[in-house]
Amino acid sequence: MTGQEVRIPMRDGVSLAATLYLPDEPAGPQPCLLEALPYRKDDLTSSYAAGYEDLRDRFGYAVCRVDVRGTGSSSGDATDEYPPAEQADLVEVIAWLAAQPWCTGRVGMFGTSYSGFNSLQITCEDAPALGAVFAIYSSDDRWTDDVHWRGGALKLVDLVDYNHYMTPMCVLPPVPEVWDAVDGRDWKAEWQRRLETNQPWVLTWLRENVHGDYWRGGSVRLGADGAGYERLTVPTMLVAGWADGYRNNSFRTVAALAENGVPHRLLAGPWAHADPRHAMPGPRIDLDVEMAAWFDRWLRPATVERFAVVEPVETTYESHCDVFIRSSTVPEPDLELHEGWWVRLPSVPPTKPFSVQLTGHRSLPVVPDTGTAAWIDCAGHLPWGQSGDQRLDDARSLTWDFEPPRDPVVGHPRATVRISADQPAASLSVKVCDVFPDGTSALVSRGTLDLAFRDGVHGHPAPLVPGREYDVVLDLDACAYAWTPGNRLRVSIAGSDWPNTIAPPAPVTLTVHGGWLEVPLLEGTFEAPTFTPGADHSSESIEDTTWEIRDDVLRRTTSARTHTLSEYETPYDGTAREDYLGEVTVDRRTCAQTAHAVTTFDLTWPGIEVRVRSVMDITITGEGVDVAIETRASLDDHLVDSRTWRERIPRP
Repeated sequence: MTGQEVRIPMRDGVSLAATLYLPDEPAGPQPCLLEALPYRKDDLTSSYAAGYEDLRDRFGYAVCRVDVRGTGSSSGDATDEYPPAEQADLVEVIAWLAAQPWCTGRVGMFGTSYSGFNSLQITCEDAPALGAVFAIYSSDDRWTDDVHWRGGALKLVDLVDYNHYMTPMCVLPPVPEVWDAVDGRDWKAEWQRRLETNQPWVLTWLRENVHGDYWRGGSVRLGADGAGYERLTVPTMLVAGWADGYRNNSFRTVAALAENGVPHRLLAGPWAHADPRHAMPGPRIDLDVEMAAWFDRWLRPATVERFAVVEPVETTYESHCDVFIRSSTVPEPDLELHEGWWVRLPSVPPTKPFSVQLTGHRSLPVVPDTGTAAWIDCAGHLPWGQSGDQRLDDARSLTWDFEPPRDPVVGHPRATVRISADQPAASLSVKVCDVFPDGTSALVSRGTLDLAFRDGVHGHPAPLVPGREYDVVLDLDACAYAWTPGNRLRVSIAGSDWPNTIAPPAPVTLTVHGGWLEVPLLEGTFEAPTFTPGADHSSESIEDTTWEIRDDVLRRTTSARTHTLSEYETPYDGTAREDYLGEVTVDRRTCAQTAHAVTTFDLTWPGIEVRVRSVMDITITGEGVDVAIETRASLDDHLVDSRTWRERIPRP
């Protein structure tokens, strides 16, 4: 049984394209699970349908997948990620679903990444039928923990991935058979309208280079109106991966939910940004079993009401955290299995502090391409793989080695460093590593900070005074990790984490005058949860995938280059082809940097061939960021539209 196409009307005349996956009528009304994404349900992510059918056939849920406003075959304008109009739309969608005769009136929201974000966002809105959310690899803070900025520093390799490919994706046409002359326009007219009116989202993300109202929008940690976690008022389950960039929306969000009396659960495994059933590294689990159990608890009973913080509801449900504690494992970029064990912990794990002293005075001329061994902080599908042996980066950093603690670290390591620089602009990178007897160095946790934000990443940036000493506090990424006896704990400090974030704008020397690293150690013994196993092996393949770090010896440049290609069949007798090329480069003498990205989408339906190709070139200097984007669209090999954007964005 396949899905049913419907259009859901909005308050302003826009209609959203949705696919319903409904149980057989004899089952009677069922709760409905909603996922809302901009990634085109009828072609580019049509493979997700198998997961929706599984939730329907195996667990008896009605499921709705929606193309958000202006994307896929929905009408309206795709102005940005997580705009206020989208949040208002999803409140209406939930009300519409709850009112259908096949629904019990109870709705849950779920999803990975983008749809994990908006699941949390809608818990902050007035959606009475929303009974629970299940947010996978999501963020509570768009400024500090998304794919745009990290510690106030521009994320570089993400520019040539998500940040660019959303430009051509947003101007792809609606699916002809699904569109069917909405608003009196045929699909070609709507496609032309998108091509003429849509603006690249990446330009907004580059312009918004300090924290403010823009980044508060859609952030549940600190919203645009100053409100925070107290707006989360429905049972919330979070899924995090220690190889994923959104791991920080874990312990801190759960602690806030516990303080506010909202039922919750955290499931934190070893995985990258992919389905835990197939992701690297394992051990893998069947996450759908966990999701169905969560929604069964909160959506199936007829007596469960929406939770309000001001009136805590008594429940026998015990909120908790199921956490995979990683243990010493030799790193690989495509690691299949990480050693470790599972524990079931209280909402706020009991910990005690453990600290090591970082002795100074030690200086370091910053090598701008330091960081290539650590790659990207959000591993996912290749070529966005995992960190390798850190010895190369460690050799270009200041390091301190210690006897590691016997107990596992669970939480956020924190570095306090007294530091100075000989230039007004500099960055700080702190890593915690696990060093094996043979010298192999495995990354445990990392933190990055543009030192202009030394007084707080949510504050206002200011240049450094060369030679002045500053006390800088840096929270590293959340982790759960245990060292094998005989290994060493290493603290590594550098002035660059390239290409994960941009290098400093000019050559600079850092001096560490002293400091310490503090980590929270887990206290006590805890039972181990059990899970339905996932696949024996990951679904990742290196076929049609390139991931290269290249050294141009004579030009003194380092480049990171990625390329992926995929082709597959889509609904309505269609095909899709996705071609992504990205390359970032840094000059090791001047610190000048470039980013080059080419994304091509080819979509076909009977008698129709569509191509949208977009090229982005960015130059990053001490003065700012120069952006050039050209997007070309063709139908049956004939040019339909071509647009260019050029902009210089000054450094803040």
